[in-house]
Amino acid sequence: MMSPEACLQAYEAASREHNLERVLALVDPEAVYWFSNGTCHMGKDAVAAAIRTNFEAIEAEDYRILDPVWIAKSEDTAVCTYRFEWAGVIQGQSMSGAGRGTCVWARRDTGWQITHEHLSQGPAS
Repeated sequence: MMSPEACLQAYEAASREHNLERVLALVDPEAVYWFSNGTCHMGKDAVAAAIRTNFEAIEAEDYRILDPVWIAKSEDTAVCTYRFEWAGVIQGQSMSGAGRGTCVWARRDTGWQITHEHLSQGPAS
């Protein structure tokens, strides 16, 4: 079984590649995502729809998770905070953004999965 750190790296890579299937393999069926635009997505189907919408809207995206700090780890749970940055093309215009993230991971029979992701605007200190 991969470590939570390896799962976070796999999540970042799959997100950067817009590989929805690989992203969703790391998402718990009951996951709750809070995006930096204020939206909330509850359950894997809602999370999948939100991520799919983002992937379809942003072309040539470069997504990065930076400076992860594992603030809690046990045999069954891991929590990390990080900075994120993205850049891409939306409707023909170059766009970019950045913010802070928190991921809560839980060990499941199939491996580590995200049970909660909270993205917010602003710099990480």
